[in-house]
Amino acid sequence: MLIEILEARNAELTAQVADLSECLARLERAVSRNSGNSGMPPSADDLPGKTPPAAKPKPGAGKKRQGKQRGAPGAHLAWTEDPDDTKPLFPQGECACGRDLADADDLGVVASHQLVDTPAVTATVTQYDEHAVACRCGKVHAAAPPPGAGEAGTVTYGPNLQAWCVFLLVAHHVPVERCAGIIEALTGTRPSDGWVHAMIARAAKAVRGVNMLIRALVITAGVLSADETPIRVGPGPKTRKKYLLVACTSLLTYFFLGDRSMKTFDAFVFPDLSAAVLVHDRYQNYDAIPGVLHQLCTQHLLRDLEDAAQSYPDAIWPGQAAGALRALIHAANTARDKGLAAVPDDAMAADLVLFRNAVRVGLSEVRPVPGPKSKQKPGRMLLECLQDREADVLRFLGDLRIPPTSNQAERDLRPSKTQQKISGRLRSETATRNRYAIRGYLDTARKHGTDVMTAIRDALTGNPWMPPIPA
Repeated sequence: MLIEILEARNAELTAQVADLSECLARLERAVSRNSGNSGMPPSADDLPGKTPPAAKPKPGAGKKRQGKQRGAPGAHLAWTEDPDDTKPLFPQGECACGRDLADADDLGVVASHQLVDTPAVTATVTQYDEHAVACRCGKVHAAAPPPGAGEAGTVTYGPNLQAWCVFLLVAHHVPVERCAGIIEALTGTRPSDGWVHAMIARAAKAVRGVNMLIRALVITAGVLSADETPIRVGPGPKTRKKYLLVACTSLLTYFFLGDRSMKTFDAFVFPDLSAAVLVHDRYQNYDAIPGVLHQLCTQHLLRDLEDAAQSYPDAIWPGQAAGALRALIHAANTARDKGLAAVPDDAMAADLVLFRNAVRVGLSEVRPVPGPKSKQKPGRMLLECLQDREADVLRFLGDLRIPPTSNQAERDLRPSKTQQKISGRLRSETATRNRYAIRGYLDTARKHGTDVMTAIRDALTGNPWMPPIPA
């Protein structure tokens, strides 16, 4: 009897130890998560209790140099042969002999300097008087009001000042009160906070038609990237949040505010896609979208492989798989630079063998947890994905129009995190939707090489920039 009691107690304690060990492993893994082995932003690496990512190679030890990278566009002040203005400079005062230098002989230019500057800005009030004229036929014609003017007899801020407000609010996340203060410092006139805030809705209305066209062009794109990120919107506790979704290409950006449910995904552009390739981060809702092909973001996979290397420090397969995947991405970039449509077989054969062997070895080492409903370890789930969805992992090799990562979508979403760091929580869902309607228009215009301020001003004056429609 006593032996049975002890055996039962021993089994109970053994089960508790197993549960505590599993709990400890989960906590240790959560603490070890950083920007190097997960999707966490680098700004969270120095939070209390967090394990920072491994140190990067010292300058010269790795392939990437500090500063501007090879092939990246540089920025410098270039000498112009056609300056806007030329001002001659002559010596002033008297010579040592006592003669005034104003009477000296001009020997010509000995040195030239060019200064790039902006004029001091002061807001001016311009009154537009609309005249009426009578034709000899008897018909009377009245002049049209200037673009951006209000009702007759009222005073309105002009389109340039309006564009500055929208630019500061949306493109640079400046709070309303501070935006009004900046306008005052720049121009000498301070608009009211209410007027500044109302510019968001006014600009969003002005670009509504453009966003409808951008949405249509995104739907018809053959390849697009998608991502989603949580943002705090509306009243309520910090735990209450919305999700900002983006669908984009290198030339288009379209945002949508909702949550992470399939209902939101169905209300976005996804149900209208047909035979498109969608680059994403393996979130399960993307796999439920019918009629699309998938390219799993290799940047997320590389971070997961780095996490596996830390979870299995004695294993070779994580490093081998990551190295082979990077080599395959490099082969795709090289082939794209040569103008090829796909990576040649001989350029990827060796790395493809290394990648597949690493996955095969990993599956033999990381055994599945028994039981049909058992939760598998992250390393096992990653390996099963790399094996079962190899076509979705390496689709970019066969079609070089497909980017291997969803970095474009992440770059388009990054300003929303900057906005959140500045403002904390956006109180109005309507204002937030308006902000990102403007943001999508501005990002698309910027991707096409259009000046952002010009795009804002043109939209506010009723002539918004429009993306070109592919032939």
